[in-house]
Amino acid sequence: MKILVTGANRGLGLSLVEAGLERGHVLIATFRSRKQEDLEKLNSLKQKFEEHLHLIPMDVTDEMSIREAKKKLEEITPAIDGIINNAGILLGREQKVEEVDVNDCKKCMDINALGPLRVVKHFLSLLKKGINPAIVNISSDAASLTNAYDGDYPYTLSKAALNMLTEKWRVSLKEEGFLVCSVHPGWMKTEMGGKQAPLNPRESAEGIFDIMERKIEIYSSYVDYRGKAMPL
Repeated sequence: MKILVTGANRGLGLSLVEAGLERGHVLIATFRSRKQEDLEKLNSLKQKFEEHLHLIPMDVTDEMSIREAKKKLEEITPAIDGIINNAGILLGREQKVEEVDVNDCKKCMDINALGPLRVVKHFLSLLKKGINPAIVNISSDAASLTNAYDGDYPYTLSKAALNMLTEKWRVSLKEEGFLVCSVHPGWMKTEMGGKQAPLNPRESAEGIFDIMERKIEIYSSYVDYRGKAMPL
């Protein structure tokens, strides 16, 4: 499979790239930062896997950047088989409703929900030429309406919106054979999850690839990284 991953230079995104490469896939790793220190691990993987890894800068909040990334990708391949919308941000964790910074909500929505919308909008034509195409949106258990809790307003609102996008794409692309799902990757040891988190992001990445490779059959558009249905 040829798979595009956003936010690929660290955390779960980097683990997804590593796992995909070791499974023999071709990975298109996209990233916003152009600082070499932020890209050190990707550059190391590029040296090891060469033509199986393509590094393309792309800012999911900027449609011009996405268009430029698509042009670069079309010079490499006319089709892709999967998109993992992984780029995300967590802001305003401790804010109660009286304290919510609406700008934090806007930033989270721009990256976490509108970012995937922009990416799929522009890359869908390449996906439709792929084999067994898949769209996987990295969501969170925080997106569940059933298990809503106080706090995390910017993040939870954006991830709930992402789940709605997932459902809309699942419906609209079902007849074309697409796999579309939102995945709760678990509480992971990443910059966002913290060192106290119990899960290694590589374990989550392996589960996500099992879903994309259809080794795990899923029965919901909102699942965890093992394919188990999450409460909407």
